Amino acid sequence: MRLTHLKKGEVHMVDVGAKAETERSATARGTITMSAAAMRTIRREGIKKGDLVATAKLAGILAAKRVPELIPLAHPIRLTGVEIEVSPTARGFSVVATARTMDRTGVEMEAVTAAAVALLTLYDMAKALDKGMMIGPVVLLEKRGGKSGTYRRRLTIVRRFR
Repeated sequence: MRLTHLKKGEVHMVDVGAKAETERSATARGTITMSAAAMRTIRREGIKKGDLVATAKLAGILAAKRVPELIPLAHPIRLTGVEIEVSPTARGFSVVATARTMDRTGVEMEAVTAAAVALLTLYDMAKALDKGMMIGPVVLLEKRGGKSGTYRRRLTIVRRFR
């Protein structure tokens, strides 16, 4: 296995010009954990800043579209779709982000970035209730398409930190 962004020890952007345009997708997941009191308040009263879930979804979609501006060697790609699911859990929220394209390179960074920024938005909107919230882990669950084919995350059990 080799790192595609390193050539003779120097960083470079991979040339994808000769690659075929194929259908590609990636899904990432992350969580945010907060105090039981903060979660109770959110469920009963909501957040004074507005719709927590809708704002997190919008932030995730916008983040996926901005990946080449955030990650130096990421290619600008034509996203055909980005979906963000935000689900309440017993002590916080779970975010699942899926990005799709018909392009020459994958959308893993778009999916992971979308999930991470949606989680950061949840933190920003709820920080008045609990500054000790914890984000993570954020992981790639699956990617499809391209030369390397399909990848599915094998490890599903994640340790919880307290």
